Amino acid sequence: MAMQRYLVDYPRLSTDSLAKWSSVPSSVASDAMNRCQSMDSRIKPMVPGMRICGQARTVVTMPGDNSMVHHAVSLAEPGDVVVVAGGGLDDVALAGEWVVRCCKRRALGGLVVDGSVRDLHEIRGLGLPVFAKGAVARGPHKNFGGKMDVTAAIGGVPVNPGDLILGDEDGVVVVPLAFAEAALVQSLALLERERKWTEQIEAGATLVDVLGVPPLEIVPAD
Repeated sequence: MAMQRYLVDYPRLSTDSLAKWSSVPSSVASDAMNRCQSMDSRIKPMVPGMRICGQARTVVTMPGDNSMVHHAVSLAEPGDVVVVAGGGLDDVALAGEWVVRCCKRRALGGLVVDGSVRDLHEIRGLGLPVFAKGAVARGPHKNFGGKMDVTAAIGGVPVNPGDLILGDEDGVVVVPLAFAEAALVQSLALLERERKWTEQIEAGATLVDVLGVPPLEIVPAD
């Protein structure tokens, strides 16, 4: 299989829009999209507390091969998030220290791997947001092929080049670029609603009162 890069042209989100998105938790973004668009729950930050926010550059690899990942991290632009469809193979690492170091040097927004990574000690020291299913010592092969900048199924969610990738300790959410503006408005509205709920709870209100949960049916004792 050849290594192929597809030429794509998509709008860039503004700095202001990305700054606003960076404050939105992944859970809120998912709620704003009808509680959908969440990747596989196993894809988590490799360093606790890391957040990721940027537009996607997609990679589809041959199972166990990361040659296309090397191309992608060398071609992606500052702020981009390289998102890798690993073919469901978890016992081969598709990225490690050198891939992450390249991402860091080129000021990319981070790396999401539907699969495993390795060199966790070094990754922790580099500070670049890296999300994956886990870590494994076994490394990948190279030069068996792959594709870049195509529609890819990553963590069970379709991702297109330019889609917004938003991640934190709860996981990773994909915001389709076509809906990013509307989803941001809805997400900010949800955050404001949650702020008010927090105030009410701290003032002594119950969750039943705050959320409008229907009343209990009282069942008489026999």
